[in-house]
Amino acid sequence: MISLMLWEAWQVDYGPKPETTAQQTTIDSNGNLVPVPRSNTEDSELPFLESAANSIITVTTDVYRLEIDTKGGTLRNLDLLDYPVEKGEDTPVRLFDSSPEKLFLGQSGLISSSGYVKLPNHSIKLHAEQYDYELKAGEQSLTVPLTWTDQNGLSYSKTYTFTRGSYVIQLAQKVDNQSAQDWIGRPYTQLLRVPHSDGKGNTFIRTFSGAVIYTEEEKFQKIEFDDMAETDLKVTSTGGWSGIIQHYFAAAWIPPIGNEQHFFTKELSNSRYVIGSYPNPTTVAANSNTVFTSQLFVGPKIQPMMEAIAPGLELTVDYSWLTIIGKPIYSLLNFIHDFVKNWGFSIMGVTFCIKLLFFPLSAASYKSMAKMRKLQPRLAQLKESYGDDRQKFNEEMMNLYRKEKVNPMGGCLPVIVQIPVFISLYWVLIETVELRQAPFLLWVQDLSSKDPYFVLPVLMGISMYIQQRLNPAPVDPLQAKIMRMFPIVFTVFFMFFPSGLVLYWVTNNTLSIIQQWYITKKIVGTD
Repeated sequence: MISLMLWEAWQVDYGPKPETTAQQTTIDSNGNLVPVPRSNTEDSELPFLESAANSIITVTTDVYRLEIDTKGGTLRNLDLLDYPVEKGEDTPVRLFDSSPEKLFLGQSGLISSSGYVKLPNHSIKLHAEQYDYELKAGEQSLTVPLTWTDQNGLSYSKTYTFTRGSYVIQLAQKVDNQSAQDWIGRPYTQLLRVPHSDGKGNTFIRTFSGAVIYTEEEKFQKIEFDDMAETDLKVTSTGGWSGIIQHYFAAAWIPPIGNEQHFFTKELSNSRYVIGSYPNPTTVAANSNTVFTSQLFVGPKIQPMMEAIAPGLELTVDYSWLTIIGKPIYSLLNFIHDFVKNWGFSIMGVTFCIKLLFFPLSAASYKSMAKMRKLQPRLAQLKESYGDDRQKFNEEMMNLYRKEKVNPMGGCLPVIVQIPVFISLYWVLIETVELRQAPFLLWVQDLSSKDPYFVLPVLMGISMYIQQRLNPAPVDPLQAKIMRMFPIVFTVFFMFFPSGLVLYWVTNNTLSIIQQWYITKKIVGTD
């Protein structure tokens, strides 16, 4: 039954969609949002994909290697140095990417309401002091400044700050108004992406890839790219953040806490999608300056780290509709790993703890099934006697159950109660980045990939068959035949599953067999 529920879990589409509006928006002279018709002219808002070599800044830290395009200060081609694409290889995972087929960029700039035609947005050329930056040994931070000045006395600087060991990039946008008039405007931050698949996902396991937004009012929401193509999002909230996530990794712009933010999505031409935010307008008086700050998280979805960065950021680790159960299971998995230092043994430990927690329910279920099994010979006699009279057979069968004080549904209810926990554990094992390329023992060197020799799936199939032998056979011959096929069918399915998930299933089945055998032989045998 739990296997079937997990199969259904693959088919579930992801959560509720946020309220949207069918129109795009722009900024009027007062700094307010106004709707505008859709058009196909948005390409002018995009940075060039190919930039001259002398306009690209390269930055290397202990966790990143990335490029900053001086055209707008756009972040691109960001590699996560501690996360190789394939185990044992040197090529790192690339999150931000400037290639047209995998386009993913971090953009920022200013929106003006003061009549300035030329603005330091993400398409304006900025000046760089140098073009090669590296966080050297002994240094704790690295700053990369970019500047822009117009002829009217307005100057702008964009400064990125990288910190050792951190997947958070600090952004400071400074407006220095030395002109004769006030400047009114606001900063914006956004992520631009083209949907794509790297072809490395599991055919049988679907994880969400798309835009996300978190607000205090609506909490965590996921937005499919297809939904962004149909309607544009417009949400106003105090605080919150917006981002784009994929299986193990995420990028999110995080505005300052306490500021009112206007979150938006937009479809550009050629299947390009944007999600971002901007605050209310700010007035920078003549001969004064203002600094706008924000943070950009780009990295692996490690929950303890993300919880410390921004409220709700850890929810990008998607446990579907069972987050309330999944998070404690993840915490238990981490707790056990602190002692055993092996994620495979941690999975086995979590499985044992869950079986221990549900021992009373499982005992009731197995005891009921064992009693049902003792009645199998008498049920067979009834079927032989009343095989052609279905109604009479059912009546006599229920009389037998009442006489022997057996509830035919007694073995089902305890299992149903446990299903949410088992499905939550399934999502924890699928979503936890710490299991990515984590070794177990011997031939299992990557718990996030399939067993290369299919040993664990075969063991799972054998354990499933043994469990069936301990259970009472269905009275219906057709149903019995179908049940006999389950170990074979699920063995084939699990050949393509991550070995960490199969390890859990083998451990769970083995513990269930031991528990069921003990109850059947030691408890029911004394009745």
